Amino acid sequence: MKLLDFTTTKLGNKIELIGDEQSEKSVLIIGVFHGDEPQGKYLIEEYIKKRGANKSNLLFIPCLNPDGLQNNTRTNANGVDLNRNFPTLNWGEDTSGAGDNSSDYYGGSSAASEIETQFLIDTIKKYSPSLIITLHSPYKVVNYDGPAEEIAQKISKIINYPVEASIGYPTPGSFGTYCGVERQIPTITLELDEKIPVEDLIQPVFDIFDML
Repeated sequence: MKLLDFTTTKLGNKIELIGDEQSEKSVLIIGVFHGDEPQGKYLIEEYIKKRGANKSNLLFIPCLNPDGLQNNTRTNANGVDLNRNFPTLNWGEDTSGAGDNSSDYYGGSSAASEIETQFLIDTIKKYSPSLIITLHSPYKVVNYDGPAEEIAQKISKIINYPVEASIGYPTPGSFGTYCGVERQIPTITLELDEKIPVEDLIQPVFDIFDML
């Protein structure tokens, strides 16, 4: 696997896309949408080190929000929740009650206003993944958007989390709505258990990646 593309964030951190040359049925796997959910970066980087050479169909963004990771915040350096910043039909419907960027769920000054969001949109346009998986925490569910129920059930059997079609609250401008609902790309939001050591997640997450 090699570095295929990258961009630089407001704080000068790099967002990297890692994989091999384009496959007909590539799967895009993304870690750290939210900077206070670091498990995805560790798990992806460990997988690349140990198994990456054998999986030419996988594309990885280990850390979409390195500024948030650096600051231990859900949002990026501009105070934007990247998972509310996508140009969906319902973008900007503020469900926090705050109405401004004081909320951890602030969707940005405009849809796709953020460097991180633009990089991910460009990646999807260029590589046309057949499946997208994002690694979050802490809810211990396999959430899906678009035509992804079948793969969600397979992932559920491996990690023993329930499958949920809804996360249970409104998510205007979400990545799942942008890709899964509006573009019909099968999209999985894998909510990992944050209460156990991340090392305990290696085996089930590796098994999921191996299956793809």
